[in-house]
Amino acid sequence: MAYDEFLADRARQVLKQKSIHFEEKKMIGGLCFMIDGKMCFGLDTDKKTDAPRLMCRVGDLNYEKALQRPHCGEMDFTGRVMKGYVYISAEGIDTDKELDYWIQLCLDFNPLAKSSKKKKSKKK
Repeated sequence: MAYDEFLADRARQVLKQKSIHFEEKKMIGGLCFMIDGKMCFGLDTDKKTDAPRLMCRVGDLNYEKALQRPHCGEMDFTGRVMKGYVYISAEGIDTDKELDYWIQLCLDFNPLAKSSKKKKSKKK
């Protein structure tokens, strides 16, 4: 799992300061922060630059506005752009204020986000 542990600690601190109950799951090559059973945001490492970055689930309504901010880019995890999700480079989350902004944007969208469907286990 490739993610920056210092950034993970900073993200945990933001959520704890806001009294947000969260779970962590190692997935999609990094660490995801789950709130109410839904992926809210995550951390991974940019394979091209080896720099840490934040993966934000901001939703369709905030997507275009988010992309206009510095150090924000389309999330193309699978090679295809995932609308409603953006990457924030390390430079865009350098300060606590910047990190808090992006996490809050994800938290604001989380109640509107749909949970992924749970896989049903096959009975024999």
